[in-house]
Amino acid sequence: MNTAEFANIAAAERDFWWYSGMRRILGGMVEPLARKRRIQKVLDAGCGTGHNAAALQQHYGWQVYPLDLQMEGLLYAKTAGLERLTQGDIAALPFRSGTFDAVFCLDVMVHLPPGLEQRALSELTRVLAPGGLLVLRVAAFDILRSRHSEFVGERQRFTAKRLAPAVAEQGIRLLRCTYANMLLFPIALLKFRIWEPLTRRAPESGVQPIRPWLNRLLLLPLLAESRWLSSGGDIPLGQSLILIGEKAPPSRLPTSDS
Repeated sequence: MNTAEFANIAAAERDFWWYSGMRRILGGMVEPLARKRRIQKVLDAGCGTGHNAAALQQHYGWQVYPLDLQMEGLLYAKTAGLERLTQGDIAALPFRSGTFDAVFCLDVMVHLPPGLEQRALSELTRVLAPGGLLVLRVAAFDILRSRHSEFVGERQRFTAKRLAPAVAEQGIRLLRCTYANMLLFPIALLKFRIWEPLTRRAPESGVQPIRPWLNRLLLLPLLAESRWLSSGGDIPLGQSLILIGEKAPPSRLPTSDS
């Protein structure tokens, strides 16, 4: 990721509408699944500034291991007081197989060159203990690529039809696979496909301070979606794609003969 974006994220992720809303959405989906499992060790693969790792650790009491390829993000995480920090690549994880009870990988695979996501999924599954949870979030639909996408170094986007089979091939049983941030989809489409091409401005971060009233207004659709998703409903279209799966026991994992 563009190293300049870490400072923008660190300044915004506590209150910015997108971060606040997506935390509510993801939390509402993970909470009922986490309550049914004995989770102790958790990997945050591609932790960025460590904000999500800290939130998971504080809310659930888990031992969270924040990992990121870039030292710039880990320095923010260290300043925030996080421990067990590891610099590493999600496509070549420096952990033993079956180490973690849950693995989170949020908005990271979009930065991988196309094709390398298969290796990353294999590694994320490898370090997950049988019965453990895999939680993925990725940007959806190539048509929504924007100046922000270019600025942060995004290399690919995903659809459910593409991601779900790739995850299932690794021996992950799908529990949830749904889009999110649907209500703002038409506005995003107009902005990214009409307004931005017309203005022809250089790539720039989309994580910039906005007026408090606008921040609250943009948060409302995500809060509404959070209530729907936490009730068990799915969303057929959206700017983000969330997948939650469970690693199958060894006897159910695919073999070379199958």
